[in-house]
Amino acid sequence: MNLTLAGIKETTKWEDAGIRLPQYDVEAMINKTKENPTWVHFGAGNIFRIFLGGVADDLLEAGLMETGITCVETFDGEIIDKIYAPFDNLVLSILLKADGSTDKRVLASLAEGLKADKTRLAEIFRNPSLQMTSFTITEKGYALKDANGNFFPWIKDEVEAGPTDATSAMGVVTANLYERYLAGKYPIAVVSMDNCAHNGDVLKGAVTTMASVWLTNGFVEAGFVDYLNDETLVTFPFSMIDKITPRPAESIAAELTEMGIANMAPITTEKRTFIAPFVNAEVPQYLVVEDKFPNGRPAFEKVAAGVYLTDQETVNKVEQMKVTTCLNPLHTALAVYGCILGYTLIADEMKDEQLKKLVWQIGPVEGMPVVTDPGIISPDKFVEEVINVRFPNPFMPDAPQRIATDTSQKVGIRFGETIKSYMAKDGDAKALKAIPLALAGWCRYLLAVDDEGNPFELSDDPMLAELTAMVADVKVGQPETYTGQLKPLLSNANIFGVDLYEAGLGKFVEELFVELIQGPGAVRATLIKYVG
Repeated sequence: MNLTLAGIKETTKWEDAGIRLPQYDVEAMINKTKENPTWVHFGAGNIFRIFLGGVADDLLEAGLMETGITCVETFDGEIIDKIYAPFDNLVLSILLKADGSTDKRVLASLAEGLKADKTRLAEIFRNPSLQMTSFTITEKGYALKDANGNFFPWIKDEVEAGPTDATSAMGVVTANLYERYLAGKYPIAVVSMDNCAHNGDVLKGAVTTMASVWLTNGFVEAGFVDYLNDETLVTFPFSMIDKITPRPAESIAAELTEMGIANMAPITTEKRTFIAPFVNAEVPQYLVVEDKFPNGRPAFEKVAAGVYLTDQETVNKVEQMKVTTCLNPLHTALAVYGCILGYTLIADEMKDEQLKKLVWQIGPVEGMPVVTDPGIISPDKFVEEVINVRFPNPFMPDAPQRIATDTSQKVGIRFGETIKSYMAKDGDAKALKAIPLALAGWCRYLLAVDDEGNPFELSDDPMLAELTAMVADVKVGQPETYTGQLKPLLSNANIFGVDLYEAGLGKFVEELFVELIQGPGAVRATLIKYVG
């Protein structure tokens, strides 16, 4: 069996294998999408393909949408060349249930895959039919400046060269919004679906910053900046997305190959993207979106499981609940300690008494008191599902090494917001114990030495060279080598969202770090000391 438009026409083979095929005219949908696009998405990775691709497929099958999604990848073009194009943009969705069974389905809603094709994108954005552009580019995709407040070199080049030379996601979308402005000031919703606090504002801030500098440099006109700030024309809705989507598992690739499906092997691109023709993910999924679409939108709420349309205040509450308390900070704590303790599966970490207690204390104990119930999703039920069902799912091949990626871009959101809430409530955050332990664990992780004294490979992070250089002189087993090297990091509000010393936590994190570097076994001993 071949995962191509021609291959899925051999329907009997796929049905006999228990794989559901699209129940709509795929080729007609592709043609309609190219003629009158309604939805463009930046970030062609796994969570987009299985979650949003699945949502679009549901809408297409229900007759509630006639066009699919145009996918744009500005960071890693190999994804388009090796995973989209050879398979006609089809995706094999594999949902992993806690009982070991799977739901297999071919998704065909990704109608077009682009590597920031300037001509084609300008054509799409100038089309009045376009309703929305969405993003899953991770937190770092919105960052324009480094920890010192200076433009990253590639962004500096873009703001100085103007829209025609933009290559970053923020540069490309801003350039194409300018095309839409020039074509007729057509309305559009610009929707971040990444795990950033107030992600709509983060996205708007990046876009308007690019536009304002281009205005100053004479590349765009003042009316463009006004257009971006006119909510009757351009909106930046807030959202919260949640679906654990691990790297593609070799075991699943082998199973699919044994079933007779060709070319299922995962690849790792030069830019360290782990991807395959299939996507494996958990069943639970949540997408909560502020219902602010000036040019219309798909009827998400009619068929899409786990999708909620609501107001900004409710999105904020759900986002805070998930990103700052009930899931993401727990994931990061498991990631850094899992790497240090030699784990390769999140599910196995949840069998570890100290690690399970640590995430319980970070979430339900320390985080929950500053969470507001959003009404549409219960925080207590959500975190209970995370800790007792989702994380422990033994059939989810999710690794701490994946979650540890880009931690420097995440800690301010995942922990900093709770710290700031405690400061607002109590004047400082000294009441927190488990969250500082997680932060100290990240600092200990940066030494790239496990709890037995063996080296391990750190996951990718845009600040990795800077961070590891900061602690280069610190040695596990030689606590006297720590002489305050962490102070510049722990006081950096650009990273943590707050100066940890002003929060009353900086010294405590340093003390915990010194305990964690005492020698082999010190990490386990410190966990036992502080979480039992």
